[in-house]
Amino acid sequence: MAAAAPPPPPSDVPEPRMAPPETTPIGHPVFTRIRLATPLDVPFIHKLIHQMAVFEKLTHLFSATESSLSSTLFLSPPFKSFTIFLLELSSSPIPPLLSPSPSFTPIEKTFNFDLPLNDPEKDVFSVHYGSDQVVIAGFVLFFPNYSTFLGKPGFYVEDLFVRECYRRKGFGKMLLSAVAKQAVKMGYGRVEWVVLDWNVNAIKFYEQMGAQVLPEWRICRLTGDSLQADQNANV
Repeated sequence: MAAAAPPPPPSDVPEPRMAPPETTPIGHPVFTRIRLATPLDVPFIHKLIHQMAVFEKLTHLFSATESSLSSTLFLSPPFKSFTIFLLELSSSPIPPLLSPSPSFTPIEKTFNFDLPLNDPEKDVFSVHYGSDQVVIAGFVLFFPNYSTFLGKPGFYVEDLFVRECYRRKGFGKMLLSAVAKQAVKMGYGRVEWVVLDWNVNAIKFYEQMGAQVLPEWRICRLTGDSLQADQNANV
């Protein structure tokens, strides 16, 4: 009589998974997109600029209207003159644009936060793509300038602004990096901007990005009556 076969060796017990797979969002995901602004975005841009004026304590200089913005922006192709990137946020994947610009491929990134982001002005800054609601959180406005020392064009950033409830989350860096990437793509030599000397947080942020803050330079500006006076000046 043949001997019974020995029992099979015990199989390895699978180790319990200690963390979800990388494809599974952790905590509260926020889906973001940077896209080119269009004339339809002027009401949002106007509100963002006003909030920026409030933050910078410069509302006494704020006179822009939706009409003045509409008549001066979007007159040239993107990157040839004044260009605006908008930052959109959503708690769910953002639908693709129906008519994307051939000049720029939107930049998308997903952030994961431990707590949800509370936006008290969500409805005021909402864009609807069908049944999907997307919130505009910030913008950057820039245009070409030129460096005679480099012998190359560059971009000058006039405004970079993220709404208060979305600050210190990495969104400002995303906007500024988008401008820098576009400059590199176009073979430009630099990106530059100014910062208020009392805005210590912004200065630290720019320095962490590798920017040089040049204290020896001062802004010279002709505006208002001084600018108009030059109309009749003898040159």
